Amino acid sequence: MTQPADDGIAGSALRKVAWRLIPFLGMLYFFAFLDRVNVGFAALTMNADLGISAAAFGIGSGIFFIGYILCEVPSNVMLERFGARIWIARIMISWGVLSGAMAFVQGPQSFYLVRFLLGIAEAGFFPGIIFYLTCWFPSQHRARIIALFMIALPMSSVIGAPISTSLLGIEAAGLKGWQWMFLLEAAPTIILGIAVLAVLPDRPSDAEWLNEDEKRWLQRELAREHSGATEGHASSLREALTLPRVWRHGLVYFCILVGLYGFSFWLPQIIASLGRLTNVQVGLVTMIPYSLACIGLVLWGRHSDATAERSWHVALPMLLGAAALTVSGWTSAPMLAFGALCLAAVGIYSGLPSFWALASRGLQGAAAAGAIALINSLGNFGGFLGPAAIGLAKTYTDSYAASLLLIAVFLAIGAVLVIWERSREQRALAMVRQT
Repeated sequence: MTQPADDGIAGSALRKVAWRLIPFLGMLYFFAFLDRVNVGFAALTMNADLGISAAAFGIGSGIFFIGYILCEVPSNVMLERFGARIWIARIMISWGVLSGAMAFVQGPQSFYLVRFLLGIAEAGFFPGIIFYLTCWFPSQHRARIIALFMIALPMSSVIGAPISTSLLGIEAAGLKGWQWMFLLEAAPTIILGIAVLAVLPDRPSDAEWLNEDEKRWLQRELAREHSGATEGHASSLREALTLPRVWRHGLVYFCILVGLYGFSFWLPQIIASLGRLTNVQVGLVTMIPYSLACIGLVLWGRHSDATAERSWHVALPMLLGAAALTVSGWTSAPMLAFGALCLAAVGIYSGLPSFWALASRGLQGAAAAGAIALINSLGNFGGFLGPAAIGLAKTYTDSYAASLLLIAVFLAIGAVLVIWERSREQRALAMVRQT
């Protein structure tokens, strides 16, 4: 039984780790996602300047994920081997350089090439951070912690939308506004990549800001959690990569990311299609759904930890997102369509912390690094499909209705898979108890 003294040490350790790591990691993720999706804002003027069609833009936006997927598992294994500090710094500096190189694409072919290389450079960042958090926080605290970290994802659009669209108006030194946007938004990524080397400790034992009692408690708690792993969990990389549960979670994440990236890459253009808005006004309006997503993400993650429930906290937001996208795609009323887009943002983003708390359960060391990377790799096929499908549907139907319905279907399928997995685990647990 935990003693009051241990409770005090636990609280102190977790507070210190959260305050030291989460704001900094959130800042890294902010720029990671901004550099990934700012192409959606660039498209408001870049596509016309370079002669990029809606179909070509959708393919180019999604091709990022092909390079990302190919290098995802190897990158995360390298992170586990060399340590988060060195490997995350490498990732950020290389993707910052390539993000800046987007300013110099000349047409569809170079657009495809740089986006593909950008995916290779960034591979391993997000699953690496998720794995890194499993090395610092016991599982019962992870949904709340991952929510605080992942708030940077919609926040990158809340803050980035008006900044990105404002930068589109710059005309200087022979460069267009979209070129300046890529260059100026890449610079902080490179600077932060260098800062990682000085700021980020690899493991609790390296943290000078934890006292010895806090280090011992944290290491003991994580070791106890790992030693108590039950059947169906994995401790080696090979076990993790062949575990059916890992592949099923990858399929669910695929469905989530079809919705998330289809929504994120195309939202500025969808909002622009609802009325006569300037680029700056599009940026300001885009802030609204993402602001609501920030609130939903944090509150839903806290509720998941408080109730110790994961599956329904993943499935219900996905169903909300599916319903909202369906309404937005098929209504002819602009205000109703926009309101539905706001609900879709809340639904798409709110279940993410609970999903990663569920998916990382029972994994440690190389198994955790490899499994999280595999889930993310499988999921990111959806990052290619979502934007590409919307682009193709828009080209052939001249409407967003069919494409929004398509990604709504994937969200609904993902929700059903989560519920099915939950019932499957409950049946297996009941059989164990009977024996």
